[in-house]
Amino acid sequence: MSDLFGFVGAFLTTLSFVPQALLVLRTGKTEGISLAMYALFTIGVAAWLAYGVLQAALPIILANAITLVLATLILTMKARAMLQARSRAQGAAEEISAPIAS
Repeated sequence: MSDLFGFVGAFLTTLSFVPQALLVLRTGKTEGISLAMYALFTIGVAAWLAYGVLQAALPIILANAITLVLATLILTMKARAMLQARSRAQGAAEEISAPIAS
């Protein structure tokens, strides 16, 4: 009976994460997402997955494996977006500070 509660909880919490993940994956927009929060969240999900594996708790394993994949995708997209923005900003700064050729 306890596994039933585990599966229901795992299903609902994982399902609640899916709309946000799909929105980010579909649009590619990550502006409203904190990189630090997502990094900590992803590490936490990985820890829960490891705990589930050590406890042989299938509900914990399944829920966190799925969430870890989605969270890692979003974290990767957020990190890339930040690196690209930083690169564009540096390029613009270099253009502004470059001497004007005559």
